[in-house]
Amino acid sequence: MRDLLENFLQYLSVEKGLAKNTIDAYRRDLKSYIYYLKTKKITNINSTNRSTIASYLLLMQKNGKASSSISRACAAIKSFYQFLFMEHIISEDPTVNLDAPKLEQRLPKVLSVEEIEKLLCQPDMANPLGIRDRSMLELLYATGMRVSELISISVEDVNLEMGFLRCVGKGSKERIVPIGSIAVKYLKLYTLDARNKILNGKKSKILFLNRQGSAMTRQGFWKIIKKYSQQAGINKKITPHTFRHSFATHLLENGADLRVVQEILGHSDISTTQIYTHITRNKIKEVYDNTHPRA
Repeated sequence: MRDLLENFLQYLSVEKGLAKNTIDAYRRDLKSYIYYLKTKKITNINSTNRSTIASYLLLMQKNGKASSSISRACAAIKSFYQFLFMEHIISEDPTVNLDAPKLEQRLPKVLSVEEIEKLLCQPDMANPLGIRDRSMLELLYATGMRVSELISISVEDVNLEMGFLRCVGKGSKERIVPIGSIAVKYLKLYTLDARNKILNGKKSKILFLNRQGSAMTRQGFWKIIKKYSQQAGINKKITPHTFRHSFATHLLENGADLRVVQEILGHSDISTTQIYTHITRNKIKEVYDNTHPRA
C-alpha cells in the first residue's frame, strides 16, 4: 500500500500541482490510515470498505482528535480512493456519499490595531536583523500573506517603486498584491543596506534571510514573532497567521469590499473570506452592547 500512497502523492504534485505543505499533510493523514489498516491486518486496499473507513474516523473521534483533524483526514482518504478508482486499482469507491464530521465554526483570533502597532515597534532598528524583522512584520500585516508565501518571496518578486509584489500561493496560483507605503519604507531600508550585511558576501535570490545568510524558515519566523509578542506584553497566542486574520478583519472593519479582500488573500472560495465578516459583526454587537442604554 506504500507504493499506492507514493503514486497518489506523485499525482497530487505533478497533475494537480499542489503545494509541498499540502502534499505533506496528505502524506501524514494517509500514513496514519494505512497504519490503522495494518493493525487490523488489512494488507490489500481492495479488502477495505465504507465500514473500514468509518471505523477509522470513529477511532480518531474516540482518541480526542479535533473535528478539523478528522475532517481533513476524511478528505485525504476520499481523494485517495477516488484516485485508486480512477486508476482502476479498485472496482468501487467506498467513499461515495461518505460525509465528514461537521466542523464547529471557530472564529480566527485577531489583534487590535493598537496591539499590531505595539508589536511592529519591537525590533531594534539599530542592527540589520532588527531591520529585517521589522520589514517582515510590516509586510505580513500590509499584505495578509501566508508565512509560506512570505519566506518564499524572491528579490525579483518585489517592485518597491510601483508598490506591489508577485506572490505564489496554494496550488502554485500566482497573484499580485499591493504593498502599503509604510511597508515599502521598511523594505527599502532592508534591501538597500541590511540585507547585504546579513548576506556578508554570499548570494541569494530569496528576499528574507536568516543570520547565516540562508532562506528564513517557517519555524525561524514563528520564533521571531513569539519573541516580539512577549516583549510587547501581548498575552495572546500569536502565530504568523494571526497577522493574516488581523489584516483581513481590519480591512473589512474599515469598509473594504469582500471580493477585494478575497483576491488579496488568494482565497479560491469567497466563503473562506466570509468568516471575517462574522468577526466584524461580533465587534459591532459588542460596541452596541457596551454603549446602548437599553442593550
